[in-house]
Amino acid sequence: MLQESIKKLVQYGIDTGLTPESERIYTTNLLLECMKEDEYTDPDCDLSNIVLEDVLKDLLDEAVKRGIIEDSITYRDLFDTKLMNQLCPRPSQVIEKFNNIYKNEGPEAATDFFYNMSRNSDYIRTYRVKKDLKWTTETDYGTLDITINLSKPEKDPKAIAAAKNAKQSAYPKCQLCMENEGYAGRTNHPARENHRIIPITINDSKWGFQYSPYVYYNEHCIVFNGEHTPMKIERATFVKLFDFVKLFPHYFLGSNADLPIVGGSILSHDHFQGGHYTFAMEKAPIIKEFSVKGYEDVKAGIVKWPLSVIRLQCKDEKRIIDLAEHILNAWRGYTDEAAFIFAETDGEKHNTITPIARKRGDLFELDLALRNNITTEEHPLGVYHPHAHLHHIKKENIGLIEVMGLAVLPSRLKGEMEQLADYIVNGKDLRADEALEKHADWVESFSKNYDKIDESNVNEILQQEIGKVFCEVLECAGVYKCTEEGMEAFMRFVNTL
Repeated sequence: MLQESIKKLVQYGIDTGLTPESERIYTTNLLLECMKEDEYTDPDCDLSNIVLEDVLKDLLDEAVKRGIIEDSITYRDLFDTKLMNQLCPRPSQVIEKFNNIYKNEGPEAATDFFYNMSRNSDYIRTYRVKKDLKWTTETDYGTLDITINLSKPEKDPKAIAAAKNAKQSAYPKCQLCMENEGYAGRTNHPARENHRIIPITINDSKWGFQYSPYVYYNEHCIVFNGEHTPMKIERATFVKLFDFVKLFPHYFLGSNADLPIVGGSILSHDHFQGGHYTFAMEKAPIIKEFSVKGYEDVKAGIVKWPLSVIRLQCKDEKRIIDLAEHILNAWRGYTDEAAFIFAETDGEKHNTITPIARKRGDLFELDLALRNNITTEEHPLGVYHPHAHLHHIKKENIGLIEVMGLAVLPSRLKGEMEQLADYIVNGKDLRADEALEKHADWVESFSKNYDKIDESNVNEILQQEIGKVFCEVLECAGVYKCTEEGMEAFMRFVNTL
């Protein structure tokens, strides 16, 4: 059985192009060493329709049986990454192939190669990503994407205990550092032996281009600084965004904000997220155009969106960068007490921006979402953060991906939705259940809008109502509300530019 699994895994590597046919024996021997096996007889077995997940499970079960690893998801993930790395080309080979494809076939062909390799190598665990729940909800702002993320494994008790007792390490400094490439991992840091990075130059400095292992949307990539340096939104941020978009015009690229609460990301390492996907915010129209003195060549306007977004368009990205810097500096210091916007309180700065760059035809485009992280006694997690009555669905920070209209909701909701469906259809008391009690007011509020809720429609209703909650979450994050009063306040800022 072990030898058959090894043969199938090597064949998988050859079939997907990870492993050259000329390295069949070499790769087989590497896997034998991993499994602490000395014998190999090249068994006869069916090599058609190889399912990677099944082959890896057989090898992991055998590794547990042999005492090579403990039987827990963390140790299994560390070990199957080691197994997959035996199939993978060296980083220099991946870089050389990527650059050759880019030069001869163009940027889209190059990213197609790299994305497929990242999936085939199991760096992106496609069989887990498929388990994520996804649907769409129609709103006044367009079609929002809703996801419940199930692909990120939760820590198991054995790994938590081992991590607590393990020697603390500061290498790599974080999960976005260059040093992750090829790292074996440990109980409190994922294995990255099958991880590959494409070096790129943006803003005359060394950066890395990779894919997210969790793929919240198509070709979800991460572009990160070669140095472990904190995130900061500044003029150079806009330069970096457009340098990348010029290299890969089929991708958008955006940055999380650089302040807590509205950051929603790893603030300790300068990085961006991008990909080959059209979000609802990109489709949203401009509802009010304006021009800024001295920048009349740049088309500017307010976007019809729950967050407060200014869109800039121009054929010359340098002019967009100039205006974006002007808007950023103005917003950093802007206070409007009537609209409850304070640049700072007690020396703490509150205003920043979430920027997203893209190419639209022959125009460069930059969306600037205005953010503010002020807190109050009524809203201790943030005034422009999901409010308390929405926390039963979404309590976490609203970062770049969600700013653009894609909800990444906690995995707990999957089980809670299944229970809610049962309770609603059968008329059970939600307030009697400790896990579901937090949803009771919400369910009562929307149930009266439907003539009938039964097994045939309860799941769809729950999905759509969750989507409506996410829309409200985004409205909470908007510093200017989508009302006549809100637009007047927004224009007060615009008129200061």
